[in-house]
Amino acid sequence: MAYFERLGDRWFDPSSHTTGAWDPAVQHIGPSFGLLVHEVEGDLRRRRDDPVVISRLTYEILGTVPMDPVAVDVQVVRPGRTIELVEATYGLADRVGVRLRAWLQQPRDTTELEAVGLDPIPGPTDMPQWDPTSVWQGGYLASAEVRRDSVGPGRARYWVRTDVPLVAGESVGGLARSAALFDIANGMAVRAAPEDVQFPNIDLTAHLFREPRGEWVGFDTRVSFGPGGLGLTSSVLHDESGPIGTLAQTLTVRPVTPGR
Repeated sequence: MAYFERLGDRWFDPSSHTTGAWDPAVQHIGPSFGLLVHEVEGDLRRRRDDPVVISRLTYEILGTVPMDPVAVDVQVVRPGRTIELVEATYGLADRVGVRLRAWLQQPRDTTELEAVGLDPIPGPTDMPQWDPTSVWQGGYLASAEVRRDSVGPGRARYWVRTDVPLVAGESVGGLARSAALFDIANGMAVRAAPEDVQFPNIDLTAHLFREPRGEWVGFDTRVSFGPGGLGLTSSVLHDESGPIGTLAQTLTVRPVTPGR
């Protein structure tokens, strides 16, 4: 069973693998992030015959999405031959749940200039297995295989992969497959127990300097809570060859009132 089954050009049916960590009656928004990339890449293939790469993904989470069929729409906001801005939306017919804005660029050969200023992390075989369902509910977290080195509250390094296809019967690119796992970052380095504090993210932005390769996605994550109900999850993204970019999620921090 895949995360989604295509029902038509725009419509997709989410499976039980997409159920959420905070509320299993609604979708975990993580798989939608990969689906939106998949549809942006499909739109690119239909519109252009030259190579284009995605350098930034910014997702805004506009509301919860129930476990119902959803529609994806893609439009070009800023057309261009070398740089382009594309927007994609995900949700029900009358309400958008997620909006993606992606910057795309025409690639150039900069092999001689290649250099990375971010520190690598140990590989997945060097970290112990960890079961995310020991902390979180929902089909999405249960679908992930995790290797994790927890340094302390709000600090962890880990690798994630899944054998669940993104869209049933469809070939999916490396970035779309990886993007479906990006939102897992907020639950892998918990600073406070979810039964005591809720800290859902309201957005996610990934900046990439190369496309991920392979099935594992690595994270070096730090979680911070401020004094006024705001929080931030910051990660360096990796594949098994090393760092590939960074990721940030804005959190709304909500202490749970006992008995409510």
